[in-house]
Amino acid sequence: MAAAFVLDRASILERLGGDEEIYAMMVDMFVADVENNCTALATAHATGDVEALKRAAHTVKGLLATFSDDDGAAEAHFVEKNVRADQLAMLAAAVADIQSRLREVAAVLRAGQA
Repeated sequence: MAAAFVLDRASILERLGGDEEIYAMMVDMFVADVENNCTALATAHATGDVEALKRAAHTVKGLLATFSDDDGAAEAHFVEKNVRADQLAMLAAAVADIQSRLREVAAVLRAGQA
């Protein structure tokens, strides 16, 4: 189980060249898309759509990495890697964990914007 997500705003802003406007836009996009990303993961896993699951895991890995969530990005990488190895049956818990992580990060980002 990954450690709780802690927002490191300074690190993220540094990566974005200090641009507060881009940061705010990225937070808004992440929060707005969180349920779509969760649904994409769940649907792809439930239907056994290897390409869609690989794509969704890759997308989520990048999103979580953008917000310095190394644990969440690692979990998404685990799913992506195991999809490539055709290990879908063992990924139900990992997909659920990523969905929880996406929602957790979104909640922390929302609170950080308040």
